[in-house]
Amino acid sequence: MQIVWGTVLAVTACSSALALQDEDQQAQRRQFLGRPGELDPQEEEARCVVDGINMCGYETHKQMIGRLRNIEQRNPNIAKIGSIGTSVKGKPLVYLKLSGNVNRRSLMEPMVKYVGNMHGNEVVSRQVLIYLAEYLANGYGRDGRITRLLNTTEIFLLPTLNPDGFEISREGSCDNNRLGRENANRVDLNRNFPRQFDEPQNDLRRLRNGREPETLAAMDWITRNPFVLSANLHAGAVVASYPFDDSPRHRTTGFYSASPDDRTFKYLAQVYARNHREMHKNVRCTRADDFPGGITNGAKWYDVPGGMQDFNYIHSNAMEITLELSCCKHPPASSLPRHWLDNKNALIAYIEQTQSGVKGVVMDINGSPVSGAKVSVVGINRDVKTTGAGEYWKVLPPGQYRLVARGDGGSSREVEVSVDGKDPAIVNLTLQ
Repeated sequence: MQIVWGTVLAVTACSSALALQDEDQQAQRRQFLGRPGELDPQEEEARCVVDGINMCGYETHKQMIGRLRNIEQRNPNIAKIGSIGTSVKGKPLVYLKLSGNVNRRSLMEPMVKYVGNMHGNEVVSRQVLIYLAEYLANGYGRDGRITRLLNTTEIFLLPTLNPDGFEISREGSCDNNRLGRENANRVDLNRNFPRQFDEPQNDLRRLRNGREPETLAAMDWITRNPFVLSANLHAGAVVASYPFDDSPRHRTTGFYSASPDDRTFKYLAQVYARNHREMHKNVRCTRADDFPGGITNGAKWYDVPGGMQDFNYIHSNAMEITLELSCCKHPPASSLPRHWLDNKNALIAYIEQTQSGVKGVVMDINGSPVSGAKVSVVGINRDVKTTGAGEYWKVLPPGQYRLVARGDGGSSREVEVSVDGKDPAIVNLTLQ
């Protein structure tokens, strides 16, 4: 009888613990789902303008473009609108560029980009990038942190890569909302990039065959510009995920697929998660979610062949991570101010990492810049290539490193450098 009672007590205790755990998980989910009816109408109206920015509802694609164009018109010296291409249905894929000198990039000024809404039903990213554009423009010349950021960085914000999908997504659809995830050709854009372990990667022209127009636009944008840092923004979880997103055997889950820059990617993911109001707390949108510190290796979470994150790393100098911003994929508009406040500081802190690391110019013995030279960090089996002006950037976490450059004109001497995580170390290298 004692054994039986002991078993019953143990089971009861276990059941109680599981019930408490489920309650905690449900509480976390409710916080990020943004259930309607949480505020009365007057409170909603009072709270939907935050930081001087109207966050009272979702815009159509046309309205979004108008909002970005209004920022450009009010701030012509720091804001410039552009497009990387068009969607299947012909909608322009519009970005806003923000910089202290928006018409011309200064030598060694790094470029960073955020891409939102590539899954059209994952919409928080679209909104927070619109709000970030307004926040940065409004803060320039008034806020020291924002002013420094725009004076030292070119920032590109593309709120939606999938406007056709967004157009049919339903507000309030959270867990099983797949309507609008794909583009108008019913293709998942984050599975449509070249698969690094399954396709030869040495011929970009051949890799273009059969891709969707949105994918091709992003591929061209990535490979034709010297972006240093990047993030693509999603929903359905609350976590910062870093490369690689897949592995040679495509194990479904549980396999840690490390890139040569694994330490740096982990550092970058931690920067975002720690500056997010909730992400670092291991938010569990589902029982299967478990992200200590709010970060995960992509493939360890689940295998994603053909993703944009890994394409950036394989085919450019850009270091890109994936940011999952909310449990609910298309939450009610009443939750948008909270999502902005959750992400505001993290979005800015991540951009600031363009200044964490080393940058410089590679020159020949005559002092002329060398285009296409390879700059290596000893111990990291992944080079960065110089621009036409000989510039290079290498994002690195704080620490001691050794650099060397190689090109047609020979090699530079090996240089030791200290990275403090605050200001970039400037190291010019001469080929001899």
